[in-house]
Amino acid sequence: MLEVKNLSAGYGGRAIVRDISFTAAEGEILTLIGPNGSGKSTLLKTLCGALPILAGEIAVDGIPVGRMNRNTFARAVSAMLTERPKTDMMTCRDVVETGRYPYTGTFGLLGKADRAAVEEAMALTDTSELAARPFGELSDGQRQRVLLARAVCREPKVLLLDEPTSYLDLHYKYTFLELLDRLRRERKPAVVMSLHEPELARAISDRVLILGDGMPAGYGDPGELLGRDNLIRQFDLTDALWDKYHG
Repeated sequence: MLEVKNLSAGYGGRAIVRDISFTAAEGEILTLIGPNGSGKSTLLKTLCGALPILAGEIAVDGIPVGRMNRNTFARAVSAMLTERPKTDMMTCRDVVETGRYPYTGTFGLLGKADRAAVEEAMALTDTSELAARPFGELSDGQRQRVLLARAVCREPKVLLLDEPTSYLDLHYKYTFLELLDRLRRERKPAVVMSLHEPELARAISDRVLILGDGMPAGYGDPGELLGRDNLIRQFDLTDALWDKYHG
């Protein structure tokens, strides 16, 4: 579904991530793991088209993204990034409906199919009961679910999530990941996301890509790559510090 070959990307022509290659198949979750500043957000922003490709190639369903027009790409790839939308007094339904913009044409009017997609996405993410509430009044966990609904209602082939569990308590972390697991089984998008919690990545991911200083430092099975010794090495920890907090 998603194939990345020898990708380099960054800001102002300067590469932040380099020589990145991976695939994410239909219904698969690939998680990006790495220290702050290792390039996870830069990579996700490049995958969703917010940053230019400096070298290499990104393809969706075998088609290089450079050959897709704007609307085709927007329908195929949906992202939930860390930046919050400017919602003013928008209701949650209003926020979710903005996810349908690639389908609504020049005037942005939702048709029957668009409204059905919004309803289905909100039902899938357990946000239907929030539809009429102002988005700005929600808790962080509720906001994350609404933003996931917005990304899902686009019916993408590729779903990109940047730190979706940040700032959530344990209840909402696990609830969010359960929703994501159900989504990938029912809708089968290829999911690429970044997480700070290796234990969560190990539990939900089919594969992980570890980034270190913008370069791939490991790619493959979560159980093998997210073990004690490798995490100590990748995050520059001491044995004593690890053992103190992990028993």
